[in-house]
Amino acid sequence: MLRLFTALHVPEHIADTLARRQTGLPGAKWRPLEQLHITLAFYGEATERQADDLASELVRAEGRGAFDVELNGVGAFGDNHQSQTLWAGVKPNEALSQLAARCKSAGKRAGLPPERREYRPHVTLAYLKPHTDTNRIGAWMTGHNLLQSPPIRFDTFGLYSSVLTRDGSVYTLEREYYL
Repeated sequence: MLRLFTALHVPEHIADTLARRQTGLPGAKWRPLEQLHITLAFYGEATERQADDLASELVRAEGRGAFDVELNGVGAFGDNHQSQTLWAGVKPNEALSQLAARCKSAGKRAGLPPERREYRPHVTLAYLKPHTDTNRIGAWMTGHNLLQSPPIRFDTFGLYSSVLTRDGSVYTLEREYYL
């Protein structure tokens, strides 16, 4: 079984800018720069046949044209009033939303049930250890809430596999698609 998702890979110059923000919060496990991305669709576990079908279905999302995305602000996701993830936000973008919807549809056609959560594009910056000091999380977010990137041009997206290890997930680009 393979764990699969589609994403836009954050270019190196933007990742370097984000790296300067990945500091100053005890309990944060900062994401490596090469793994920073904007998820389009998460498919979860897939058989090799489903992965092949998905790769073929994603071709239908190609050729729609490159587009720009801007990062804007930071925030946190969590459950039961406990933050678990720090992220950089993405400004609302119709082209991005359409691409994410096409990727989700490709997953359905390949027999992979879609995620139930509403699509909220972001770049995960860190996972937080349980009981990370909420005051420190708030202070970190206040210190970085004015994050604003220049437009980032995307002309490709990728199908990635994810392997869970003791040190976190390791992502591998399986196939690239041109917009």
